[in-house]
Amino acid sequence: MASPIAATAPYWLPALSMLLVYRRIRRNFGVQPWRPVRSGIRLGILALVAALLCVAGAAMPHLALGLGVGAALGALLGLLALKHTHVAWRDGQRTYTPNPWIGGALTVLLLGRMAWRYTHEGFAAAQAPSALTMGMAAVLIGYSLAYTIGLMVQMRRLASASGAADESGPAAPPAP
Repeated sequence: MASPIAATAPYWLPALSMLLVYRRIRRNFGVQPWRPVRSGIRLGILALVAALLCVAGAAMPHLALGLGVGAALGALLGLLALKHTHVAWRDGQRTYTPNPWIGGALTVLLLGRMAWRYTHEGFAAAQAPSALTMGMAAVLIGYSLAYTIGLMVQMRRLASASGAADESGPAAPPAP
């Protein structure tokens, strides 16, 4: 007999997935407040998932190429997204405005793969992961790692530049 949690999984698993996708979409648009503690926790979880993907690549060699290519592509996309992210102070708080196109494209990729997997293969936990699915997961994890680390660096620079400007007092007039 199946446990009550397993029996109700077809109902709450898609709802949980949609909530996570909604949060991802929300973070792609508009000015976002910088939350250093939340970002640190996110970075720790992403590093753990990345380590687990590395273990999966070692344990299942047929997935290693997809994981490696996906992680490299994701890191490159993360660096590209950082170049198009604007950081600033607003109302005394550090904020950033992400590029909606790159994050939106990755969200569409995620939704498309989820829809394909659900309609063609189902969400059965017993299924072996495909190289494509694991590669896409590596793209998202690589992107998120590179973007989060880069954003932390940019926010640290913003804070130190603001602190240096505050300590130096009024700006000196330009030399003739």
